[in-house]
Amino acid sequence: MATLLYRLGRGALRRRRLVVALWLVVLVVAGLAAATLRGPTASNFTMPGTESQRALDLLAEQFPAASGATGTITVKAPADGQLATPQGQAVVQELVQQASTLPGVVGAVNPFQVGAVTPNGRYALVQVQFATGGDDVTDAQRTAYEQVGASAKAQGWQVAPGGEVLGGEPEIGSTEALGVLVAAIVLIITFGSLVAAGMTMLNALIGVGAGMAGLFALSGAVQLTSTAPILALMLGLAVGIDYSLFITSRHRQNLLDGLPPEEAVGRAVGTAGSAVVFAGATVVIALAGLAVVDIPFLTVMGLAAAGTVTVAVLVAITLQPALLGFAGRRVLPRRLRAVATDDTVAAADHHTNATDRPVAETATTEDQSRFGFRWARLVTRFRVPVILVGLLGLGLLALPTPDMRLALPGAATAAVGSPARVANDLTTEGFGAGFTGRLAVVVAGDTPQATSAAVPQVTALLQRTENVLAVAPAQLSPDGRTALLGVIPKTGPTDEATETLVHDIRGSVGGIRDADVLLTGVTAIGIDVSEKLSDALPIYLLLVVGLSVLLLMLVFRSLLVPVKAALGFLLTVAATFGITVAVFQQGHLADLVGLDTPGPLISFLPILLIGILFGLAMDYEVFLVSRMREDFVHGKSARQATISGMGHGARVVTAAALIMISVFGGFVFLEDPVIKSMGFALAIGVAIDAFVVRMTIVPAVMSLLGDRAWWLPSWLNRALPNVDIEGEGLRTHLEDRTPTHV
Repeated sequence: MATLLYRLGRGALRRRRLVVALWLVVLVVAGLAAATLRGPTASNFTMPGTESQRALDLLAEQFPAASGATGTITVKAPADGQLATPQGQAVVQELVQQASTLPGVVGAVNPFQVGAVTPNGRYALVQVQFATGGDDVTDAQRTAYEQVGASAKAQGWQVAPGGEVLGGEPEIGSTEALGVLVAAIVLIITFGSLVAAGMTMLNALIGVGAGMAGLFALSGAVQLTSTAPILALMLGLAVGIDYSLFITSRHRQNLLDGLPPEEAVGRAVGTAGSAVVFAGATVVIALAGLAVVDIPFLTVMGLAAAGTVTVAVLVAITLQPALLGFAGRRVLPRRLRAVATDDTVAAADHHTNATDRPVAETATTEDQSRFGFRWARLVTRFRVPVILVGLLGLGLLALPTPDMRLALPGAATAAVGSPARVANDLTTEGFGAGFTGRLAVVVAGDTPQATSAAVPQVTALLQRTENVLAVAPAQLSPDGRTALLGVIPKTGPTDEATETLVHDIRGSVGGIRDADVLLTGVTAIGIDVSEKLSDALPIYLLLVVGLSVLLLMLVFRSLLVPVKAALGFLLTVAATFGITVAVFQQGHLADLVGLDTPGPLISFLPILLIGILFGLAMDYEVFLVSRMREDFVHGKSARQATISGMGHGARVVTAAALIMISVFGGFVFLEDPVIKSMGFALAIGVAIDAFVVRMTIVPAVMSLLGDRAWWLPSWLNRALPNVDIEGEGLRTHLEDRTPTHV
């Protein structure tokens, strides 16, 4: 693979105008396709096969009028008892009339007719039924709904439209641009050259632009959840910058070693590019592997992010060498350009043509007094205390992990001041938290008589169930075969007691004969999704860990190195979960991330975090340990190889980690708590894995293992294919070449 990429890098530089033109064409075509073919995103999380989803499908088939999205308008009078006055009733009646005539609305229910008024006569709930599901409600319809009750507000009443219909797409604004700005500053400091930093950033932006445009173009045919494009943007931008950074860094070192630009690019793509391809492949495999969980919306999210990562890899190994060709030696700091030129001339005068120089000789000019070398010597010297302190620290950070609770996002944790949060708080204030998470029981019989006979039995069972506050009268479908009963819990949607109630209801109505009784509603759907994801988490974690061991065994031809890497990954995941639970669920230091209200983590965060962190952890493992193995194979002792690998890779890995932390951290400033928690968890996970696990614990363990780290049974060595991630084949190819072949 290294030899193939070497040729690809040189070819891209030689035909750099063509390569740049082709990528610009791809970007423009994808952009036009996105503008014309883009479809809407979904804000709901369906789960085929669950009871709640079967109930919704049944309603859509047999009771369409009750299958659309619902809204709840909470009304608060200026004073107690005012709802009971003729003036108050007139205000509510006008509000109901206005809501019932909104575009897309089937009808609105007068709260006085169903008793949805508090005993003190100050709060009322107006139920609004839409004709279509929440994802099919247009922005215009949603805006009209949010503006209902203007005349009542003018009279001093509080009117707060809420409900599932308010679900929308998170907005991407200027806050996450801060992360990109920080990444640019890190590049400038790392390279000491505006040209190198700007070219690396430009390359990444072109890649993420093409990837996102292609994703939006496909959204017309494939339904995306509202968080899928955000995840794809977040991950595509981070890895795009990192992958370009790795290749540019190696290219610059090759120039400093006296190689001409074309040869320097070829070797950079052949060596660092090989690691980029492998690292990108691990991220793609981990994300695409989410499909094995068999959860449609999670599969789409994983594939969307995998697509942008794939584009980032392709851009890094094709467009980046082309751009480096335009830059020439300007990618080096001004003070080093003359040195690089003199080295090239000297090499030619002494008949040591660039093609005759082995790859192993690159980077020989590294300053052994640099921080990376000094840190490696310190860690390897005190390896046992370092390992113990690292394990103890990560173990303490992981302590909150067992308390992790999962749920779908709800209005109770929405940003303060948002329409959904205002409506939720007002409803809770007047009626209690249970009214914000109503459950729906669907009773379906083969005949109207069977349904009518089952409804009283179901109602009685529901009323006797602990934690049920009220059961609304049944609504019958036109043919009388399907009935819908509303159930109001005493507790909120994300309370553990409500989750227990869902299971209790399903257990109590399971014995009803002659009719199917199914429990659904937004709260029940959230519980079903969370439980299925929790059940899938251990399976996916086992898959990812097994995959990491296998892939690293192929790369490093070792048994202990992959096991060590997998254990380090598990430490990263546990500590990341612990910190995220402590901040977003338990509320510790929540103000620092702008979190208004702590609550359960979004259901898919843990499994998504495992997939993404796995790929990123393998990035840093490959870039650090591959150099250790290369030096060990070429005669250095295990300790010397560990120090050399850390010394050469620490600067680049540090810059790469800071860039990823900056990009992911930029999303923490968004108001949406789901995106905020994703950005926070990824930023913390990268920081822990890069600085604590890979750059501290890993070299300490490698030093402790010594030569045993690189042991592999001979029979297994023969059985495993050689992926040549370190450029052994390229080294042989270059050593066999003669100057006449240049």
